[in-house]
Amino acid sequence: MNADKQLNFPPQFLWGCATSAHQIEGGLTNDWSEWEKSERRVKHLRQANLKPEDFVSGLAANSFVEQNADIACMKQLGLNAYRFSVDWSRIEPQPGIFDETALDTYLEFIKKLRAGGIEPLVTLWHWPVPLWARDLGGWQSAKIIEPFLRFTAKTVNYLNAEVNFWMTLNEPTVYTSQSYLAGVWPPQKKNLLAYYQVIGNLITAHRQAYDIIKTIDANNQIGIASHNIYFEARGNKLINRWLKAGADWWWNERFLNKIAAKQDFIGLNYYFHNLVHYGFNRRCDYDKCSDMGWGLHPEGIYYLLKDLQKYDKPVYITENGLADKGDQHRSWYIKEVLANVHRAIAEGVAVKGYFHWSLIDNFEWSHGFEPRFGLFEVDYQTFERRARPSAEFYADICRHNRLG
Repeated sequence: MNADKQLNFPPQFLWGCATSAHQIEGGLTNDWSEWEKSERRVKHLRQANLKPEDFVSGLAANSFVEQNADIACMKQLGLNAYRFSVDWSRIEPQPGIFDETALDTYLEFIKKLRAGGIEPLVTLWHWPVPLWARDLGGWQSAKIIEPFLRFTAKTVNYLNAEVNFWMTLNEPTVYTSQSYLAGVWPPQKKNLLAYYQVIGNLITAHRQAYDIIKTIDANNQIGIASHNIYFEARGNKLINRWLKAGADWWWNERFLNKIAAKQDFIGLNYYFHNLVHYGFNRRCDYDKCSDMGWGLHPEGIYYLLKDLQKYDKPVYITENGLADKGDQHRSWYIKEVLANVHRAIAEGVAVKGYFHWSLIDNFEWSHGFEPRFGLFEVDYQTFERRARPSAEFYADICRHNRLG
């Protein structure tokens, strides 16, 4: 991007950040919190010479209590939107028994967002499930679908007056592959049949939840957050193009195709580039990498956005970011990603918003507290939020609806 050129974004573009309940709220009891302390998990961490206590979410960033501190961060950035998730286990701690105090806390938070001119995008399921839902068989069992729909109906009815955008599921393909194929996340299965069962149940749950949310309010806008990877075929070799086409269908398109008639928008989460050359994950010498070793490839988002044009739906970039404790690459990465987003918009892609991951440092699932994704650093002893230099860079973009 020409440093002297300003790139203006469309009017009413949503500038936001994204978080998830389990990663920031604290004080949760669900299948993830139990797994974090399980004997199997602790043994694995000790064998890797890691401290198990660094991989227990605990109070996380204490955001369920510190909601005003998070809103202050949003206002400092000049955000006009915020994507977050509610926690199923907090809202429905026992089957059919709802904690309206928890729902009131979420409602109060949403009203504060609205008072600050911040549009809420609410995710209903961002991976953890209540212990009782786990005991039904989790997402591998079709028995979970009815309870999920019950939770959806209760939550949407309770919050609907203040919410226009709902996301039923976050990254269903990532969750399913990590939990039921790779066996990294709870319930740590490596079973292809289980994988297919979970995917099928998530598709059914989304479709039926879509209908329920529309029945509550036909004006509601509903989608999922889809984790898409930019598979780049090296050269013009037929085998590479064939492998790319297969990977695009399997990872990027299959779930979206199954729910195509039941989504008003597509949420795109972008983190990964995958070089295809007689196989996948071929070495690619990235100029910059995140603290987690993820190669930073800003151009990939342009190609993914172009691919999504075929669905003829508005697109919101619901996650994009990097672990960068020293804040060395974040401003550069935001700038380059947004330049590529602007390029896609200029070529007709209906991109309506961008949500940076993340507003604040968070508990990064199986990686614990070490990765730092936040525009704001969190002191996990005092829960103080401190802006990193990149926060001001992003704030300038948000306030002026332009890059450069």
